[in-house]
Amino acid sequence: MSPSATSAPDGPRTPLAGRRVRVAVIGTGAIARVSHLPALARLAEEGETETVAAVDVDADAARAFCAQGGIPHAYDDLARMLREQRPDLVVICTPPTLHREQTVAALRAGAWVWCEKPPVPSLADFAAVESAEGTDGGPYAAIVFQHRFGSGAAHVRRLLAEGALGRPLVAHCQTTWYRDSAYYAVPWRGRWDTEGGGPAMGHGIHQMDLLLDLLGPWREVRAMAGRLVHDVETEDVSTALVRFESGAMATVVNSVLSPDEVSRIRVDCERATVELTHLYGHANADWRITPAPGVPEEEAAGWRDFGADVPSSHLAQLRELLASMRAGRRPRSSGEDGRKSLELVTALYKSAFTDTTVERGGIGPGDPYYTALHGGAPGWAPTADAGVPA
Repeated sequence: MSPSATSAPDGPRTPLAGRRVRVAVIGTGAIARVSHLPALARLAEEGETETVAAVDVDADAARAFCAQGGIPHAYDDLARMLREQRPDLVVICTPPTLHREQTVAALRAGAWVWCEKPPVPSLADFAAVESAEGTDGGPYAAIVFQHRFGSGAAHVRRLLAEGALGRPLVAHCQTTWYRDSAYYAVPWRGRWDTEGGGPAMGHGIHQMDLLLDLLGPWREVRAMAGRLVHDVETEDVSTALVRFESGAMATVVNSVLSPDEVSRIRVDCERATVELTHLYGHANADWRITPAPGVPEEEAAGWRDFGADVPSSHLAQLRELLASMRAGRRPRSSGEDGRKSLELVTALYKSAFTDTTVERGGIGPGDPYYTALHGGAPGWAPTADAGVPA
């Protein structure tokens, strides 16, 4: 498992058809151990993947991770691993501030990328990632947005797209979690330069991404953010009002101050209300569809037939990503499809810190919020108050 005990595959990459996808994991912390390693192990059992290497700045951590997952090569040098192992897919599980550099390095080495959220700290960083992608058939960089995958989300997305439930009118998107001071004792958390943002960026982005996946493009956002409890640089709570291109309106709440933790999306349509209530992942049973008065029961019963239960998970998204790789097509949650959630988060912060309504597409090069979610405001300092940048 030592970095010196490696051998380099010779010649160009061979087509993926008829062979396992070679995977390398970057960062061996909790998310890699708890979520990615089991998904990769399952797909290895099915003959889909082969995890060939893991990389961590802590060489001992890399070796321990490899021992846990039966992975042959441990590294503490990303460039060396890319050069020697030439993986087809790189899974990035490091702190957000490292995502841009590591994603671009993997893409330039010819590997596809699956990067944990938040993808990068800013829209400028995302543009740099997009410029490093392939132009025809990959490699592409996808974001881990597992909540929009699985049978429940697919079923509701189809009902909404087909108009079966009528026009979406009012929506609620809630990520109200609880994080104590020990959580923020990790040095990179709660800091603009290393985490990129607070719960809107690091926690609520999952439910906001699912909301956008269900309702389509947003038009404008008006938001507030505050730091009510934690002595950190970023916010610990935010609220927002979002108007969609369809005319639907939504409320969004992101918090790490809520002892009764829940993740919830509710969409009131002309003919039914759809509600999802869960915490860190959902199955068919977590969705509820309530028909409006006058809707025939047999029609409502059809809406509630979700089919085979495929829970949202890293495994569900990874299956689809591998299929995209084998087909040479851009995967969901990459490119424009992945950027839309980061655009909403960026607009939320700009609205909160400037006390203005922000329209979609209005943040580009030259805007301070294009390069930093706090807009570079010096007044947003680590004090335990509820203010916004001066």
